Amino acid sequence: MIPKIVRRGLPLLLLAALAGCNTVVMNPTGDIAKQQADLITISVLLMLIIIVPVMILTVLFAWRYRKGANAKYEPDWDHSTKLELVIWGAPLLIIIVLGLITWVSTHKLDPYRPLDRIDEHRPIPASTKPLEVQVVALDWKWLFIYPEQGIASVNELVTPVDVPVRFKITSSTVMNTFYIPTLAGMIYAMPGMETTLNAVLNKAGDYQGLSANFSGEGFSHMKFAYKGVSAGEFDAWVQKMKANPGVLNRADYLVLEKPSSREPVRHYGQVEPALFNRVLNRCVAEGAVCMNQQMADDHKRNQVAAAIKALPKAAAAQVANAKVCETPVAPAQSTPNNPVKK
Repeated sequence: MIPKIVRRGLPLLLLAALAGCNTVVMNPTGDIAKQQADLITISVLLMLIIIVPVMILTVLFAWRYRKGANAKYEPDWDHSTKLELVIWGAPLLIIIVLGLITWVSTHKLDPYRPLDRIDEHRPIPASTKPLEVQVVALDWKWLFIYPEQGIASVNELVTPVDVPVRFKITSSTVMNTFYIPTLAGMIYAMPGMETTLNAVLNKAGDYQGLSANFSGEGFSHMKFAYKGVSAGEFDAWVQKMKANPGVLNRADYLVLEKPSSREPVRHYGQVEPALFNRVLNRCVAEGAVCMNQQMADDHKRNQVAAAIKALPKAAAAQVANAKVCETPVAPAQSTPNNPVKK
């Protein structure tokens, strides 16, 4: 039998244990994540305006009208205008306020929207160019490509503090979720599609990112190190990366793409140009037709078919039966940036 004083102290012990938790979601170091945390706080407080009085009144009514309390019996009571105004007016006002907040924040915190501030006190100068990072969700690891710097890393992301970062995100096979709790909200990574996230980190430190969408056997270990550094430290890191002899080309990517768990951090000093576009358009393998090229060809065929259909019947038949002479040319390789005309 647990003593009564011990039972009363258990909630305090639980609170003491929770006090050591790092509530990074509600205490982030990125401006976007901080605005999202503020939105959660405001929404909860507004809802508590209704929830707390209801909980108190539930207990109060149960106590006041309990058996033997001799409460006043009023069987003919059926309407109170004041009570109806409170019951319906207060929730309606809260819903209106929540709707306005949702409308504003949905547009303001749109991940595709370019940033307009570093934090609440510092706007971003108009001439500032964001750092671009291309993100590929693999099974079960993360690939980060820095196209302007010509480098790449596996399971390690490094960005400078107070510099806007534009993430371009895709996946190699199945849907994943790119999530850095201290930086911004979750963004889906989907094969054959590109999503975007604009964010900025305001405090240097070592953080963690992860996949928040179940994607198979190695999902629980699909985490990566995220480091926020100063601008000078980032430049030094880039130079160190460029000195690495590793090269990430199409053949190496196809090997890296194979499922593996607990993949160690890996660096590449060079990256094949347009590799991310090939991953996005699912044409990394030799001889594969890129999705954007295939869609462009389909669009041209549809345009020609529509134009023929719009002609008079006689002219349309003549065009359909006409033989077009073509000069043979040497076959060229289709790439995402240099499509082959057919």
